[in-house]
Amino acid sequence: MGKHGKGRGTHLVWDWNGTLLDDIGAVIDATNAAFAELGLEPITLERYRELYTVPVPKFYERLMGRLPTDDEWTVMDGVFHRHYWQRAEACVLTPGAAELLAARQASGLTQSLLSLAPHTDLLPLVRRHGIAERFVRVDGRTDRSTDGKAGHMVRHLTALRDVPAERVVVIGDAADDAYAAAHVGAKAVLFTGGSHSRASLERVGVPVVDSLEEAVAVAEELV
Repeated sequence: MGKHGKGRGTHLVWDWNGTLLDDIGAVIDATNAAFAELGLEPITLERYRELYTVPVPKFYERLMGRLPTDDEWTVMDGVFHRHYWQRAEACVLTPGAAELLAARQASGLTQSLLSLAPHTDLLPLVRRHGIAERFVRVDGRTDRSTDGKAGHMVRHLTALRDVPAERVVVIGDAADDAYAAAHVGAKAVLFTGGSHSRASLERVGVPVVDSLEEAVAVAEELV
């Protein structure tokens, strides 16, 4: 267990929203703005974390008691993103994130970033937080699908080339991050600071942690 020889250590694939970026408050505000458009009751952070799932229309189904129509989805998705991006500017990195990323890079270990946020929005934000150079690769979503991360993870690892899946640990805040990791034969550690409650993360069956420091320490033990 633990680290292998030089250059063979754990490669971390970080999630962005709710993991490196502390944006759950912005997400709740934007979700409630989208709900208001359809006359739905606002949601609390606790309820959001208990019910959140990917794909997002399925999450809305849990809240509404039915799947949104295509028109409703278009309206809600549009309102959500407009409100979210207004607030994202003010979001800060999760405590410890910048230091962890820098220390990892300084020690010669590799890490990358894979997000379902639109690539064209993600990149400037990562740069603005001063951490873009910490990653060997940064990938956001380049299509309009509402699918989870599994297919994106395949492409991400393919692009990384010489990083075998058995050396990869995905660190994220959603069950979907663990499913994407399993899909490619990688490990995962889930963080409680984002979209899911601890109880719903623990049902996934991978390690669950309350800080990014703990996430990195646990990840090192998994490979």
